[in-house]
Amino acid sequence: MGKAAIHNPYLDTLGGGERYTLSFALALVKKGYKVDLEWRSQKIKKILESRFGMDLGEINIVPDIKRGDGYDLTFWVSDGSIPTLLSRKNILHFQVPFHNVGGRSLLNKMKLFRINKIICNSYFTKKVIDKEYGVTSIVVYPPGAVGDIKPKRKENLILYVGRFSPLLQNKRQDILIKAFKRMVDRGLIGWELILVGGVEIGVGDYLKKLKKLAEGYPIQILESPDFRTLKELYGKSRIFWSASGYGEDEIKFPEKVEHFGITVVEAMAAGAIPVVYNAGGHKEIIKDGVNGFLWNSTSELLSETKKAISGKGVYTMISKKAKRDCLKFSYERFEKEIMSLI
Repeated sequence: MGKAAIHNPYLDTLGGGERYTLSFALALVKKGYKVDLEWRSQKIKKILESRFGMDLGEINIVPDIKRGDGYDLTFWVSDGSIPTLLSRKNILHFQVPFHNVGGRSLLNKMKLFRINKIICNSYFTKKVIDKEYGVTSIVVYPPGAVGDIKPKRKENLILYVGRFSPLLQNKRQDILIKAFKRMVDRGLIGWELILVGGVEIGVGDYLKKLKKLAEGYPIQILESPDFRTLKELYGKSRIFWSASGYGEDEIKFPEKVEHFGITVVEAMAAGAIPVVYNAGGHKEIIKDGVNGFLWNSTSELLSETKKAISGKGVYTMISKKAKRDCLKFSYERFEKEIMSLI
């Protein structure tokens, strides 16, 4: 098919946006493209393969894609700026709802003439991006590893997966720890909270504070696990929590809430019941009381969790619906939508 170039300045954060980028690259490989992924070190390939459980053997790591010069197609993840792209077909992707960055400047308008498609990861992101840059973007939802993650024999585990970094977007693991401690103090027995996340970028002393906060309670903090470990945890967990974006104003600061929430989707694939904060992209995944629960206050987090724990019939019904609904975020759907665009 030709040569394709991929640029993502955040590859080493190893988050949902990076899974999206790699899924795009693999879709191109499957279509017959020779794919170059821009990064400063070859070591990133093994790190990405371990974290996401992907075979990236046919993707080349190159130090510079020259903004697509000499390529048939370029996929570029924006850092808020609009690049001058030089390939025959150029796709610009926004993972973050950037705002107040001078998006409608004359220079940006000129650069946008070279962009064929603008893709966002959610309608939440799209709304902000379209307004900021004066564009009409397309939403292609991220693909979760829903085909690889299966339910296992359930244990009394509450799981959260999200990087341990308060930079830009605070995942608010501290809120989850405090809520779980309240449940234990009120008599919850035989349950464990497991917090999982990457520690590669921007952790600072945040992780130390979380560990201190969790002391003396059945709370486990797991740093940067490989994909096999993550699949096992998803499979065993009964409930998935998220407080990402808690306490933030999503209108004034949309970048600080969850832009989509791919780990919620992956938990659903394992039949875990999501109990997640009612903001940002979470609202595009969860139908409250149908395939999970949305909460607005910590008291609601506790009450909805109690409902999921004690109501066996409720648990079974919502778990089954979660497993069905996660399929619309499959890799196969993603690949089909991407191929229709290019």
